Amino acid sequence: MKERPTVLYDVPGPRARRRNVLYTVLFLLALAAVIWWVVLSLEEKNQLEWSKWSPFFTDSRAWTTYILPGLENTLIGAALAMVIALPLGALFGIARLSDHRWVRGAAGTVVEFFRAIPVLILMLFANAAYSEFTDISPETRPLYAVVTGLVLYNASVLAEVVRAGILSLPAGQTDAAKAIGMRKGQTMAYVLLPQSVTAMLPALVSQLVVIVKDTALGGAMLGFSELLASVRPMSANYGANTIASFTVVAVIFVLLNFALTTFAAWLERRLRRAKKSTGAVVGADAVEELATPGEHVGPADGPK
Repeated sequence: MKERPTVLYDVPGPRARRRNVLYTVLFLLALAAVIWWVVLSLEEKNQLEWSKWSPFFTDSRAWTTYILPGLENTLIGAALAMVIALPLGALFGIARLSDHRWVRGAAGTVVEFFRAIPVLILMLFANAAYSEFTDISPETRPLYAVVTGLVLYNASVLAEVVRAGILSLPAGQTDAAKAIGMRKGQTMAYVLLPQSVTAMLPALVSQLVVIVKDTALGGAMLGFSELLASVRPMSANYGANTIASFTVVAVIFVLLNFALTTFAAWLERRLRRAKKSTGAVVGADAVEELATPGEHVGPADGPK
């Protein structure tokens, strides 16, 4: 069978293949040398002794006292930020597509302002504002500040994701909705948003993963008792097992974000299958509801 030519790159010849193999071998040797140097350095500092790692396998207090409470606070902060930032970002993203200039301008100003400020600064400002102008207790204030900073920043980013997802749809979708008498709000709710969700999903999940990881900023700067903040007291209590503690926390973060991306991939496949199976965006009941007063849209005849 004749090999199909590719238009993306030239098929490497014998010399190029040998060169690629050589580069791969050199890279693997360099990587092995770096790993060996790291292992030797940890061994010299006694960070690989079993006594440093055993508390996570033999002492349940390492989990119940430090890791699980920190994980709970991380999930609470991230969940609150997600629940608030998603609808807020969708609202501002839709507002940036408004036909009214003052709505577009106001929404664009808010989005660009908060998107340009680092999330850590937003957390610090929120913490200072809550301390100065509210009666929130110092124990719960870091949670409020972390959630506020995450919501302000990520809602602005999600607004751009929503706007880009809607603008990526063919213009014919809007034209078809106008042809059957839909108003712009109805077009957005029944036609554009449902179709753009699948396109937006990878970017949305990526931003949700960022929210989970950025909760650690509150632990580092505001004293928020999240998962990463549990490393310091845990390491002090178990013989300075800093490397072991960081490793366990890193693995938990990896598993948490992997579960989130896996769920998103499953949801995206399900949405795509649903679209292929139905082939419809707006149901007949919705079309009849959209008919103007005194008119009826039937299956075979037009408006009467």
